[in-house]
Amino acid sequence: MAEKILIASGKGGVGKTSLTVGLGKALAAMGNRVLLIDCDCLRSIDLLVGVTEKIVYDWGDVIGGADSEDALYDAGDVWVLTCPEDYGDITGKDMKKLLDKYDADFNYILIDAPAGVDRGLTLSAAAADRAIVISTPDLVCVRSACIAARRLGTLGIEDVRLIINRVARRDVIRGRLLNIDSVIDGVEVQLIGVVPEDGKIRFGAMGMNIYRENQISFDSLNNIAARITGEYVPLDL
Repeated sequence: MAEKILIASGKGGVGKTSLTVGLGKALAAMGNRVLLIDCDCLRSIDLLVGVTEKIVYDWGDVIGGADSEDALYDAGDVWVLTCPEDYGDITGKDMKKLLDKYDADFNYILIDAPAGVDRGLTLSAAAADRAIVISTPDLVCVRSACIAARRLGTLGIEDVRLIINRVARRDVIRGRLLNIDSVIDGVEVQLIGVVPEDGKIRFGAMGMNIYRENQISFDSLNNIAARITGEYVPLDL
């Protein structure tokens, strides 16, 4: 049975989708079968993992009656289900039934929710067991992440954790960014990991692998993935 983890953020631009892909790859490197489900109608995951040219069906087609295997795309280390361009009349029950189709074949299903707290988040949360909220260490993102975390609570997800992304320690020391404790206090969610500023992650939007040993974020992604599996890894703050 797969553990279904929603990855959310209050606002866009915090690196949510890149971290979803990076964590999926890190979990896969540990020997897990991982499915990434894009629940954002703007669709980005297929671009980041290089399967865009293969795409024929999306998960909306599966809900509409297409074979569930036909919409699965192999990205080498992870599998991908891409999002329809419109949710139409899809409901939370439809999402639960959709994920049930893949439950037995994967260890982890990571659900990349759209930014914000509207219908997309509600649909994305319908089948999730727990959630991770992404925030960068600035006032705007912290407030929006707090609102998103509270919204997830109203949707019935009790286990919500926080990843602080794009942490530049020099800017924190100089007071240009919030420190770790201030972000945790502001979001009001237990921390599961900190990812340092890594300029190479931005190149994922151009097809570059965002999970590589020579990247600054590599160890952080591995540590967070280990914590997701239940392994004790001390937080490096």
